[in-house]
Amino acid sequence: MRKFAIGVTAAALALPLVAAPSAQAAAKPKPKPDLAKLVTAKDIKRHLLNLQKIGDYNGGNRKAGLAGYDISVKYVYNELKKAGLKPKLQNFPFWVFKQDGPGAFEQLEPNKATYKPVTEFGTYEYSGQGDVTGKVVPVDLDGPQDGTGNSGCEADDFKNFPKGAIALIRRGSCVFDIKASNAAAAGASATIIYQRVGADQPTDDPAVYGLSKPSPVPVIGTTYKIGNEMAASAKAGTLKVRVKTEVTNTPKQISNVIAESKYGNPNNVVVVGAHLDSVEAGPGVNDNGSGSSTILAAAQKINKLGKKNLKNKVRFAWWGAEESGLVGAEYYVTHLTAAQKAKIALNLNFDMTASPNGVRGVYNGSDPTAPAGSAAIQKMFNQYFAKRKLPTVPSEFNGRSDYGPFLEAGIPAGGVDTGAEQLKTAEEAKIFGGTAGQPYDACYHAKCDRITNINWHLLDTNADGIAAVIQRLALSTLPVNGQALKAKSAHRAPVLTYKGGQIVR
Repeated sequence: MRKFAIGVTAAALALPLVAAPSAQAAAKPKPKPDLAKLVTAKDIKRHLLNLQKIGDYNGGNRKAGLAGYDISVKYVYNELKKAGLKPKLQNFPFWVFKQDGPGAFEQLEPNKATYKPVTEFGTYEYSGQGDVTGKVVPVDLDGPQDGTGNSGCEADDFKNFPKGAIALIRRGSCVFDIKASNAAAAGASATIIYQRVGADQPTDDPAVYGLSKPSPVPVIGTTYKIGNEMAASAKAGTLKVRVKTEVTNTPKQISNVIAESKYGNPNNVVVVGAHLDSVEAGPGVNDNGSGSSTILAAAQKINKLGKKNLKNKVRFAWWGAEESGLVGAEYYVTHLTAAQKAKIALNLNFDMTASPNGVRGVYNGSDPTAPAGSAAIQKMFNQYFAKRKLPTVPSEFNGRSDYGPFLEAGIPAGGVDTGAEQLKTAEEAKIFGGTAGQPYDACYHAKCDRITNINWHLLDTNADGIAAVIQRLALSTLPVNGQALKAKSAHRAPVLTYKGGQIVR
């Protein structure tokens, strides 16, 4: 991706003149365009700095539904237009969540305790508003306490649940939406979700995450220590607490940005996506300025490949509200007609491609539950990086990012990421450098996710691989699809269940 200029010296000019060869002899074949060379780190850095500036001047973030996101959409749209593309906005309904105050969490019986916001408890995004005092009832807390536990995942977990009680649930195998929805449906007046046990999850962090839609009742998260201590009293029937949330949920229309290559078969489309929104805590330069800026730089150069190298249409998409449950990508996929869906050959997704303590992760399309063709995408990335002698590791293909709705639709998918809040292993540190036992990105979902948080080596080399695979698939998707698109789509069936931003196996 780096370009070097070759200077001409005075000594060279002083050399004896040689007769120029004939035009026929001098003619050389025109070099094939190379998207990996056309997409430069300088281009990507410019976009990253502009996205950071947009966040800085708009409340410190680019969260979906707020001004920073709206201006990010305008920025991408205008950059695409300047490059000669014809971008479109896809509007979709969205709930804007705002936390108006820290809320409160107190134990009233059998002991008195007041818990601290942020460090000991927090409010879930899309929690309902309320101030509730009541008895706490445990929900299926006797199972595994790690990520395999399914507390609150089944409606039967709430059998005989007393209406108006507060549900105590442990984080586990299913998505938070399922837990919160089951509790509300059973008549819970509020829900407390506490942290699970896990080697990759510090148990002193409160389990504060998000839902994909507003809950009718308050939903908060707390630490494993507090939740586990409460579990004993709750089982004994002696636990009484107060839960207060201070929030508003406001409906709004926001947008995905979509643009496609000038050339290529419109009946065989490669969808290349990245989410454009950040969380409210910061401007999201790695998460996901890195992915969205990389594909923006690629989109601006895609037509330079020319008609000969663009046999398939390449459609770029900047998804909205990923951080709120993959809302924009899910809206896009679920609103495709059967005919439109059949024209999509595959999806590439890029979410966090420059984590400062990261690894070069390639989505594990070899997972037997992934749609057929996903393994071929994984192989393409691995082959490219192996040729460059750049190590890779399989990245968990769990539907955590915007490829999730495509998997649910049975569409092959793949991509690259560099890790989020999980801890780097000693083996990974030997392979990639960095610090074992520390998060891949210590600024994940934090104020410090700024340009100083970027791993430039990972960003640069990943951008090369992203561009190279896009170019390869623009020429042919045969390794992924394996047969005519119509035949493939006629037999394609979903093999995973997608709900609330995660794949449920």
